[in-house]
Amino acid sequence: MQIEDITMIVIDALNAAQIPYVLVGSFSSNYYGIPRSTQDADLVIELAGRPVTDLKPHLPDSLHLDPQLEFETITFTKRNVITIDDTVFKVELFRLSDDAHDQERFRRRVQIRAFGRDIQLPTAEDVIVTKLRWLRRKDVDDLESVIGVQGNQLDWDYIHYWCDQHGTRQMLDDIRSRIPPIES
Repeated sequence: MQIEDITMIVIDALNAAQIPYVLVGSFSSNYYGIPRSTQDADLVIELAGRPVTDLKPHLPDSLHLDPQLEFETITFTKRNVITIDDTVFKVELFRLSDDAHDQERFRRRVQIRAFGRDIQLPTAEDVIVTKLRWLRRKDVDDLESVIGVQGNQLDWDYIHYWCDQHGTRQMLDDIRSRIPPIES
């Protein structure tokens, strides 16, 4: 099974369980920028008091949902992990946090058509704001890619607002100053 197939199986299961989600991480930056490989799929889910195990009946036997909640040290959020037989690829289900931008990113999610179905992604602007907060090496690469491809189509006032809130405006300006626009 391809990583996109696995990710779509989980999205189909979330839809069947009526659990709202947004597909984030490299899948969202790949959509708005230049694609790169990945070893996981990241989704933010809103359980609204329901147990994550409500998802389990909708998953095939080859996908294993760990009901144990983990704390993620980069994003400081809680997550559950789905592992898949015979692969190192995994799907991480991050809980929607109370963080103001996390809430806004989830509220602003957009529906796009990809991989043969409708899926929920954050906006390109929210990908940039989030990647600036995490700022791992791969996040910098993703930022350069998304900014280069999307360029003037982005709502820079919105991005600047959140970067000012998070103290990441200087990092954004530095990254923007060194990348030329990329033709899509």
